[in-house]
Amino acid sequence: MSLLPFTIGFALLCRLSVQAAPTFASPAPVPIVSNAPAIAAGLITMPSVGDRFKKLLTDGSGNMLTGSALRQVTIFDFNNQAPTPTTPGGSILLATVDNFPILTGLGISGAVSFVEPCGLNIPHMHPRADELFTVVKGVMYTGWVQENAFSPAVEAELGQYQATVFPKGSMHYQMNPTCEPAVFVASLNSEDPGRSDLMTNYWQLPEDIIEAGMGAPATIGASSIDAWRAHLPANLAAGVDSCLKACGL
Repeated sequence: MSLLPFTIGFALLCRLSVQAAPTFASPAPVPIVSNAPAIAAGLITMPSVGDRFKKLLTDGSGNMLTGSALRQVTIFDFNNQAPTPTTPGGSILLATVDNFPILTGLGISGAVSFVEPCGLNIPHMHPRADELFTVVKGVMYTGWVQENAFSPAVEAELGQYQATVFPKGSMHYQMNPTCEPAVFVASLNSEDPGRSDLMTNYWQLPEDIIEAGMGAPATIGASSIDAWRAHLPANLAAGVDSCLKACGL
């Protein structure tokens, strides 16, 4: 039996194995559409989905957009987010009709969040959307409470590529309990899910209502309510003391 075919085949295999893998340039950043709300408002008036796409994706002469003009209205770049002084626990950016007009009428939206060690996405709710929550890096603790008819907390610990759900209207939170950064992706079944931060909004009520609702006016007192308001975080807050101490933060 001739070894020639085997020798030729082996040589070809070796040649292919040492060839360099193709390289690709990283796609250019895509800025968020500056007049997104006005564009979305115009799309709402269109009689059909096809008419919406025609209005959004073509120029005034009916020609398809190209290049950066097309990318800006069809690609949402979650790299545009950045932490702020009021969100020491990380950053989160939500794509909705307010900043990504192509979502108009599609009934979906989504978020990406970069969560710092011990970062906490404070308790909140989405009044118009159910949420599918997926961890893509690190570990996250989560929990939610639905309503008075079913009020026990449903808690979960998620690792990479694991997911859970937060039903519409449920009060929920997410926390990174580790000393390493984490990343999660949230998908919501509304292009306008809304967000209500429970404690932040509760403290917007009149002082006597806050006191009565907390059931401890002697402990809280009207004089301390403004102090509480001044320290309420926005979205991503620093986590619980035990995590911060363990991580030396």
